[in-house]
Amino acid sequence: MLSHRSDFDPDQIFSPFDLTRRPALIAAVSGGSDSLAMLLLLQRWLERREATPRLIAVTIDHQLRPESRLEAETVGRICAARGIAHRTLNWTGDKPSRGVSAAARLARYGLLSDAARSENSDIVVTGHTADDQAETVAMRQARGDGRGLAGMAPATLFDGQTWLVRPLLATRRDALRRFLTQNEVAWIDDPTNLDTTYERARMRRDLLCDPAGHRVGALLEAATRAGVAREALGGRAAALIEAHADRPMQGLVRLASDFAGGGDEEGALLALRALMAVVGGVEHLPDAGRVADMLRRLREGAFRATLSRTVIDARKTGVFLYRERRGAPAGPALPGTIWDGRYAVLEEDSAPNARVHGAPADQEVAGPSPTLPPSIVKAARATMPQSEGPNVRALPVLAPWRRFLPSFDVELAQTLARLIDAANFPNPPFAGHNGEEA
Repeated sequence: MLSHRSDFDPDQIFSPFDLTRRPALIAAVSGGSDSLAMLLLLQRWLERREATPRLIAVTIDHQLRPESRLEAETVGRICAARGIAHRTLNWTGDKPSRGVSAAARLARYGLLSDAARSENSDIVVTGHTADDQAETVAMRQARGDGRGLAGMAPATLFDGQTWLVRPLLATRRDALRRFLTQNEVAWIDDPTNLDTTYERARMRRDLLCDPAGHRVGALLEAATRAGVAREALGGRAAALIEAHADRPMQGLVRLASDFAGGGDEEGALLALRALMAVVGGVEHLPDAGRVADMLRRLREGAFRATLSRTVIDARKTGVFLYRERRGAPAGPALPGTIWDGRYAVLEEDSAPNARVHGAPADQEVAGPSPTLPPSIVKAARATMPQSEGPNVRALPVLAPWRRFLPSFDVELAQTLARLIDAANFPNPPFAGHNGEEA
């Protein structure tokens, strides 16, 4: 994990990451001090290397403020003066009346991911700082967000294909501003950063009341501890799934009867929460307290319950998890969509009429396996997608990590992907992970 730094050296910032194997690196640059300093430091670091990717700065104009176009043009001039390629991408179309910040975030990362893919790359480098991390952890502490107390991960996989790399999470904003001042580079202060109608702006204001940085330091240390613990717990949960879970048929996960009796209460709890979210196709892990009660009941014997759209059916032959029938879609889904939060509908060739839809309500079970209870087989098949057309297929997805997969959770997610036969993830972008020296 990263430790707190008030000054910096480009090698210390970027060498922990595997950034030089791609043909291009996309740097997300807004014109603020954090992203501008990141860009110039990244350029300096790349200049010291023999074979380097092309550095491309990308500015996202959300078109939410009248000044945004001029700010993007300013970034373009700064890049041109330093020989850095620059593009401005616009978030076009109607904007939502509510939840605009979350929508803008998704749109921003989508555009950045598109830019990376257009350059045959899977890396976007962002300028999130130690101050951003401290704000994030403080907000999550206030909400009692257990797993979220690790803050932002040093790398997060977006949409299953693009790594968002955050090399400045241990670097203070003041140090970056001193660097820009020394290099005679002016930055742009986004007025929304001071708009206290936003939670982050209020937290930023509160942390500024601690000029010595004691609270920020404590928050960063807490995030480091929580990140180490989250990654370790995810590894234990993954090991339990590897040892005790299988998929006897599509849409059905089976756990060994002794799954809950191994002594690792925390690991079993996370494993079951993750399994239920994936089987049910829901974005968030189910409530920890309710799942802990299910674990207790598993140890006591047979039972059946539903949570997060997942039926858990414990019998002598095993513990079975499948999507509940209620609310399962029956209508068709076209290629390019996510069906029921559980399947990506893919069109492999030209098939304009291809689609998938839910199983018919009166579907019969054909040849149930003698090792599986027929009622379980029928219930699992009742919520499976049915394809129309020879060139369409439904690929399983991991609902909790479909949009954002923090590097903390990679081992757990990879284990679940293997279990349900979902698509593989690109390797995490850390030096040494692909055999490269750190």
